[in-house]
Amino acid sequence: MRTQVAIIGAGPAGLLLAHLLRRAGLDAVVLERRDREYVEGRVRAGVLEQVTVDLMNELGLGERMRAEGLVHTGTNIASDGDLFRIDMSELTGGSTVMVYGQQEVMKDLFDAAEPRGVRIIFDAEDVALHEIDGAKPYITWRKDGAEQRLDCDFIAGCDGYHGVSRATIPADVLKTFERVYPFGWLGVLADVPPCDHELIYSNHERGFALASMRSPTRSRYYIQCGLDERIEDWSDERFWDELCLRLGPEAGSRVTRGASFEKSIAPLRSFVSEPMRHGRLFLAGDAAHIVPPTGAKGLNLAASDVIMLGEALTEHYLEGSSAGLDGYSARALARVWKAERFSWWFTSLTHRFPDRDGFDRKMQVAELAYMRGSRAAQVTLAENYVGLPLV
Repeated sequence: MRTQVAIIGAGPAGLLLAHLLRRAGLDAVVLERRDREYVEGRVRAGVLEQVTVDLMNELGLGERMRAEGLVHTGTNIASDGDLFRIDMSELTGGSTVMVYGQQEVMKDLFDAAEPRGVRIIFDAEDVALHEIDGAKPYITWRKDGAEQRLDCDFIAGCDGYHGVSRATIPADVLKTFERVYPFGWLGVLADVPPCDHELIYSNHERGFALASMRSPTRSRYYIQCGLDERIEDWSDERFWDELCLRLGPEAGSRVTRGASFEKSIAPLRSFVSEPMRHGRLFLAGDAAHIVPPTGAKGLNLAASDVIMLGEALTEHYLEGSSAGLDGYSARALARVWKAERFSWWFTSLTHRFPDRDGFDRKMQVAELAYMRGSRAAQVTLAENYVGLPLV
C-alpha cells in the first residue's frame, strides 16, 4: 500500500486531520490499533472551543453538533460556595464554547469517513515506524495475523500519550517537560438534569469540584480526590454528599441525585514534548502534549494542531512550499504552551494542594475575590477559556 500521509491513531486528532486532507484532495490512510466501538466509546472531553466548533462546521460535520450541542456564553466560579459568573461572550466580543462530548464528535467523524473516502484500518497491531529520517518512510503492522506495510511521504503521529509515534523519536532529540499533580478527579456520569445551565468550577476548602453536563438530561460531575483513592470506596451517596458540600448551598441545592452509570478516577498531569517534528514524522494532540482537564484544552489543542498541520501539508503538496512544514513545530508549540499555562494556572487556583499551607489558601481566596471585581482579570480568563486565536 502507498499513500501521501499515513496517520497513526483514529482519535480526534487523527480523524480531523484525515478529513482536512481529504477536503484538500490529498490521500491519507489512518491506522488504529483498536476497533471503532472502543475509540468512539471513550469518555473524554465535553467542551469545545470556538476554533473546534468552527472546524467541525467548515468540514461539513457540524449539523448534529449544532442541533444537539449546548452553547455556553459564560461559566461560573464558586469560592467556598459563593458563586459568581464570567460572561465570556461579552468579554471576548462574542466568542462562546459548545458542550458536545468527544464521543459525539467521534461518531460524526466516523460516520462521515466512509462516504467521503477517508480510509481507516482498525485493529492494527504492533505498529512500527521506519525510516522517519529519510525520504521514504514507511509503517508496518500486523492485522489478522498477516504482516502489512504502508509506504508514505509523511507520518502524522496522532496516537496519544502512550502511542508509538513519540517513542520513535531518538532520545537525544526529544525534550520532555512534565508536572504531575498530587491528586486526581473522581468523575461520574448520571442521567439526571444538570444543576445549572452552565459549568460551575468550585474552589472549596475540602477540594475542587466541577458541575458539568453532556446534555439537558445527562450530568457530568467531578470532585478532587487523592491518588490513593479507590472507586469502590465511593458509593453514589457519598459522592453526591461531597459534591453538594463543595459546590456550596446555592448550587448544591439544585443537584439532582441519581444512579451513576460511569465512575472513574483520572490523575492530572501537564506534559509537553519538543520538537513536534522529527524528519518525516509530525506529532499532534496527546502524542505531543497533555493538559489537566481544568479548562478543557485537550481535545481543542488536538484540533488546533491538526489545523496547522493540515495547512502545512496542503501548502507542500499544492504549492510546493515546505515553509509550513518547517515551521509547524514552533507554531504549534507556541499555542500549546499558552494553553498549558492557562490549565496550570486554573488548576492551581481551584484545587487544594496537600503541600501548601494557610498562606497559599488565602492567596487563592484573594485571587478569586480580585477576579470577581476586576473586568481585566475576567477578560484574561474568558479569552483563554474560549480559546486563543490561531496565529
